[in-house]
Amino acid sequence: MTSVDVSVLDDPVGESLRGHHAGLARQLGRAVTYLPDVATFSTVFPAADAAQSEDSAHWDDLARLLGRGAFADLFSCAAVPPPDWEPVFVLEGRQMIWSGERSGPAGTDGVVELGSADVPEMLDLVARTRPGPFGPRTHELGTYLGIRADGRLVAMAGERLRPPGWTEISAVCTAPEARGQGHAARLVSAVASRVLARDERPFLHVAETNTAAIALYERLGFESRRRVTFRGFRTP
Repeated sequence: MTSVDVSVLDDPVGESLRGHHAGLARQLGRAVTYLPDVATFSTVFPAADAAQSEDSAHWDDLARLLGRGAFADLFSCAAVPPPDWEPVFVLEGRQMIWSGERSGPAGTDGVVELGSADVPEMLDLVARTRPGPFGPRTHELGTYLGIRADGRLVAMAGERLRPPGWTEISAVCTAPEARGQGHAARLVSAVASRVLARDERPFLHVAETNTAAIALYERLGFESRRRVTFRGFRTP
């Protein structure tokens, strides 16, 4: 595998919207966000020089782009908006990257590729399991895989952010009645294998309180890179 720049993971939303996901972006000045129903994430680009970095023009750009009183999901953006932006949530988490080693293959039996025809079932599964933001067009960000039981979608995982050289694994979820059967391990392993096959490296994000998921990802070959804080605000 070719070497990749790890620093792009410091701003995975911005790097994705400037690159692989540019066709799914809306931009105004130094602010950028995903198209509606694709993803909620927004970010502001750094100023070209230090003098400009002191002003709030980029936050004004984002407020105009999103609209008055709109939700601004800043994901792990290190920049903090002005005081008149109302905080909505704060969640501590960690970013994990593929280490190149794992305890053994999880197997991919029963794993199927999901498409636009499966969106209603995907949305239903997300509503029941709440793995994170997922909209009617989120599947356009990359490949999503699932597992069915008696014809019903009971587990899912897929590709989300795409900074250069990397692909984020996201929307890892299993219906309550299907847990404990190794579905998450099989799906994460299958998505990771597809990412690695195109000479990219997998990474993911997880809530710090989700110790079971962290332990699973470590067994599958991921290691912690850094702690992150996820933040959401409402525009003035």
